[in-house]
Amino acid sequence: MGASLRVREDISQAATAEASGGARLLIHRQFHSRFLPDDRDITVYLPPGYEEEAPRRYPVLYMHDGQNLFDPRTSFVPGRTWQVHTTADALIEAGEVEPLIIVGVANTGERRLAEYTHIRDGKMGGGEADKYGKLLMQELLPFIHANYRTLTGPQNTGLGGSSLGGLVSLYLGLKYTAVYGRLAVHSPSLWWNHENILAFVDDRHRMARPRIWLDVGDAEGKRTLADADRLDRRLRAKGWRTGIDLHYERVEGGTHDEAAWAERVGPMLRFLFPATGADRK
Repeated sequence: MGASLRVREDISQAATAEASGGARLLIHRQFHSRFLPDDRDITVYLPPGYEEEAPRRYPVLYMHDGQNLFDPRTSFVPGRTWQVHTTADALIEAGEVEPLIIVGVANTGERRLAEYTHIRDGKMGGGEADKYGKLLMQELLPFIHANYRTLTGPQNTGLGGSSLGGLVSLYLGLKYTAVYGRLAVHSPSLWWNHENILAFVDDRHRMARPRIWLDVGDAEGKRTLADADRLDRRLRAKGWRTGIDLHYERVEGGTHDEAAWAERVGPMLRFLFPATGADRK
């Protein structure tokens, strides 16, 4: 299939112990792609009840910067993660969020900027998001569908990340609306290459509208706030409806780091994957 599994193992006992209700974290080491030079680890969160409810299938949320999501030993800021698995466990068990699989795709360090940017910048380089998108769509999604009990289609497939990860989520999500129907866009780096992504949004015509969670902290700087405000206005001008398929939140005191994004995981999951009271078909 172009991507190979070299090792599949339970993540460390310490990390597994943080998950409640029988949820599991599994790691696929050194996932290989024919489109990009670097291998990367893939971490898969399985919701409470996954093992017991064998016939059931689940929607999937793919998230960038996977090493920052679950394990405090691998996070960019040591000891601080998004706590995605513990938050998802609590909300699923409370009946507030639909049980879902969450896939963390690790970044590759120095090449993170290249993979998460959709157009080359004259000074900073980058511009390999389309190759990264091929890794996701042509290699990782088929791999996850083959190895886990997933639901398919855009209504059951989400994409999300923060900073440059928010930028690439917005880009790939709007370019491939037949693949992604739910987008988590946290503190997006809309400044990239003179805010080119805003022109990209303007150029989208007669496309399907994925459900979008957009946020920014009011302590992230005036430019970041202004860019997020502009994106919100342009999405609404394109037909997105606040509270229906778009949620834009300016978080009071919110900063640009893992601790701040951890606080936004719960509200994001509630909006993108609300409990429906019945399984999706």
